Amino acid sequence: MTEKVLNLDQQLCFSAYRVNRLFSQFYELALTPFELTYPQYLVLVALWEQDHQAVHELGDHLHLASNTLTPLLKRLETAGWLTRIRPASNQRQLVISLTPKAISTQSEVATAIAACIDSKDQDVHTDYERLLADNHHLIKTLQRIIDERKSQA
Repeated sequence: MTEKVLNLDQQLCFSAYRVNRLFSQFYELALTPFELTYPQYLVLVALWEQDHQAVHELGDHLHLASNTLTPLLKRLETAGWLTRIRPASNQRQLVISLTPKAISTQSEVATAIAACIDSKDQDVHTDYERLLADNHHLIKTLQRIIDERKSQA
């Protein structure tokens, strides 16, 4: 049993790691024409869902720490996708907002992402909802275990 546990291909964490890398490569195909990286795309998706978010809200939504999120936001601002503004009412807060470029390009980006999955690729479409549900279940389970272990420490 120990040999199987130590076998890399039998490790769920390694499988998830590989899937993450493949998703990055997959999305890169669609995002390259927009000069976006996969993490930048995720930031934009979160802002397309709800514009004008404080950095801490955006970080919570994306499950990213500010030291990871800040460089992404700076690069997106430099590229003209978003603005970072400190409201006069609260200079400690930084609000992230989409630019007209980001708003007007949303449907074009979505179309490019959708085009990556050919209509003949029925396996992906058929399995998508089930895999997403399984992944959400796994995330909840792992988060519960982490929270329980932290509370016992």
